[in-house]
Amino acid sequence: MVKAPRGYRHRTRKLLKKNVRERGIIPPLSLLMVNYNIGERVHIVINPSIHAGMPHRRYHGKTGVIIGKRGKCYIVSVMLGDKEKTIFIRPEHLRPLESKITSIQVQG
Repeated sequence: MVKAPRGYRHRTRKLLKKNVRERGIIPPLSLLMVNYNIGERVHIVINPSIHAGMPHRRYHGKTGVIIGKRGKCYIVSVMLGDKEKTIFIRPEHLRPLESKITSIQVQG
């Protein structure tokens, strides 16, 4: 009996599936041209049609902090359980965090 392969995209059939109307569409240029600064928070949303700079499926839907840039990729720090992971992601797989609460002031 042959063991099933455990590749990089193992068990991603539903997770990395696009809508029927989104298939073949490249991401809008406005998302690709965003310049992220160090310290900004971003969402990791994997675009399955672009394989370069794609993070592992365990990071899909996570929120991280930009800690640097290397070439075309951004260095993102993500909490995974109680560990802090550092991953390299291209901007096609990142979305800027749009928070309605900009700062919380504690009165004491």
